[in-house]
Amino acid sequence: MKGFLIAAPSSGSGKTTVTLGLLRALRNLGVNIAPAKAGPDYIDPAYHAVAGGAPCVNLDPWAMRPDLISALASRHAEGDKTLIVEGMMGLFDGASDGKGSAADLAKHLSLPIILVVDCARQSHSIAALVSGFRDFRRDVMIAGLILNRVGSARHEMMLRSALQPVGIPVLGSLPKSEQLQLPERHLGLVQAGEHRDLDNFLENAGLMVSERIDIHSILDIAGRYGSLESMANIKRVPPLGQRIAVAHDNAFAFSYFHLLDGWRRRGAEISFFSPLADEVPAANSDAIYLPGGYPELYAGKLAAASHFAEGMKQAAAKTIPIYGECGGYMVLGESIEDAAGVSHRMLGLLPVETSFAKRKLHLGYRRLTPVEGSPFHTPLTGHEFHYASIVREGKAHRLFHVSDALDNDLGDAGLRVGSVSGSYMHVIDLVG
Repeated sequence: MKGFLIAAPSSGSGKTTVTLGLLRALRNLGVNIAPAKAGPDYIDPAYHAVAGGAPCVNLDPWAMRPDLISALASRHAEGDKTLIVEGMMGLFDGASDGKGSAADLAKHLSLPIILVVDCARQSHSIAALVSGFRDFRRDVMIAGLILNRVGSARHEMMLRSALQPVGIPVLGSLPKSEQLQLPERHLGLVQAGEHRDLDNFLENAGLMVSERIDIHSILDIAGRYGSLESMANIKRVPPLGQRIAVAHDNAFAFSYFHLLDGWRRRGAEISFFSPLADEVPAANSDAIYLPGGYPELYAGKLAAASHFAEGMKQAAAKTIPIYGECGGYMVLGESIEDAAGVSHRMLGLLPVETSFAKRKLHLGYRRLTPVEGSPFHTPLTGHEFHYASIVREGKAHRLFHVSDALDNDLGDAGLRVGSVSGSYMHVIDLVG
């Protein structure tokens, strides 16, 4: 199987834009591609899927068991596809315990690395930077460089001259350009579904990449690695039910492809409904899942979605398991206070009130031990990333006992009332 990983020395180097442009350029050439994103990101994979015309899978070297990563990569790249993985943060940046970097993922999958370097504020110093990344770990291979945000032809000539002794091929360069900028908000990029001119942006990025980067050389260095473990042999997070209704729209977009796919592979039927369109879960559902997303941006519309609210309350009255993560957890609560300080009534199925009026970042990998009565029954890995704060919690059972990547005890988290439960934690995998 063929593949490579796109990484950078640090966040903000432009690797997402390069990845999107490369995916669209390869798609336009008719190359059979399999997009993937390293780490717990929800937003970038949606862009990857649009750019490459194929689903994007998360491969998380901290939160996923190695055999699950191998199996996901193997399944995703079936049919002679080229696996194209975008790394997260800097190449060697991992969790707070130092593990789970993009380099760790590249090593595990034997993927060559294409390093995207932001050249906007340097010239000859780029040789020292790239040499350091080349030599820092000899168990991974940087097979090529893409020079990003190059100021001029003269600037590029200086960069290439400085890099020549380093011995890593320069595969091309991209200029500073407003056309390659994507809009952002507090959790990262604006969601793909909200970008009004996304396809035009991707076509422009793909054209620029095809004109300025040696795509055929990139395909030539796509690494080959051995056969990987079959998907059928891998234990997965058990499905919540046999017929699972999943909320899916711009307010509930943060569901992992591998999680839903794993439930399907265990025989579950999955249907989708849109709370923003005031839809209700399918009538035959025996479980309901509200993923994370941006409910704070649509709190007024969700508060007015009476059919959605009634359908959820009827399901809770029938003791159908209902599980919410992060934004989904907040919607299951009593109210959400938006950034302007306006409070919006939510479903009231869990005794929790949340607020964005005073933003505070909560971020990091988590180890989750389910408390008795939880819909999960074995230890899990997860991730927490939100700016909301809990204003008030009422009396309810807890859902998880939580520790961070350094095994610091973070206490209990989440709430459960009857068959309704939720927390800020995004579940990723079983503990290995």
